[in-house]
Amino acid sequence: MTPDLHQRAQAVRLLVLDVDGVLTDGRIYYGADGVELKAFNIQDGLGIKLLRTTGVEVAIITGRKSRAVETRAAELGIANVFQGVGDKRVAFEEILARLSIDATAAAGMGDDLPDLPVLRRCGLAVCVPEAPPIVRRVAHYVTDRAGGTGAVREVCDLLMAAQGTLERSMQEFMK
Repeated sequence: MTPDLHQRAQAVRLLVLDVDGVLTDGRIYYGADGVELKAFNIQDGLGIKLLRTTGVEVAIITGRKSRAVETRAAELGIANVFQGVGDKRVAFEEILARLSIDATAAAGMGDDLPDLPVLRRCGLAVCVPEAPPIVRRVAHYVTDRAGGTGAVREVCDLLMAAQGTLERSMQEFMK
């Protein structure tokens, strides 16, 4: 971890996630009845739970609306969920105000152009390797893992490692 990345990660008190392409692999499935289905990575979920035990808040901002996102967010205890958002920066600013957190203490994780307003504003911008070049250029960190395959867990672990809470959160979980 570079000194700049370490410093940025150390300051994070809020992790804001996109859904499609970050928490999922970006594919959208429709059942025979037209219901949208999404596949979430179980390791990402555990990473979010571990991160939340350290006091870091987690929020979701997504351009689409899906019952699956509501269900997954509820399972993970994520209260700040914004779906069907056209301008993600507006939702980001609302979350910052609700939680009284400065943008420099927020990490944003996205995979495409709609995520750029948040990534440009937050203190730690993260993207997945499938992101287009313009998004990767804005990112302070590009995950090794692809969206929907543990990329969020990678970021949660990175944040906890920088903040010195990784081992403690894992030990607490295993009690």
